[in-house]
Amino acid sequence: MKTATFDSCDLERIPGVGPSISRDLQDLGIANVADLRGKNPQRLFDELNSLRGEKQDRCVLYVFRCATYFAANKNYDPELLKWWNWKDRKAGSER
Repeated sequence: MKTATFDSCDLERIPGVGPSISRDLQDLGIANVADLRGKNPQRLFDELNSLRGEKQDRCVLYVFRCATYFAANKNYDPELLKWWNWKDRKAGSER
């Protein structure tokens, strides 16, 4: 049986992803940036909550949103490479 190899350096190319988030992604079966293409950040967040057996900080969801944006695009809006710009919007507020 072939074992997946993980490249934390590749995941850490994503803005906002350091060793801890990289480990979280690896624990979810994400080995590299390409594995994030087409992934739903909310679903990843929910799976991580289940895996850890506790609710993760919502900032992790924001980083997952940024990470899936990074994986899905070749040209980036620099503002969208900042995880805090992926926070939930409140009624009447703008991103």
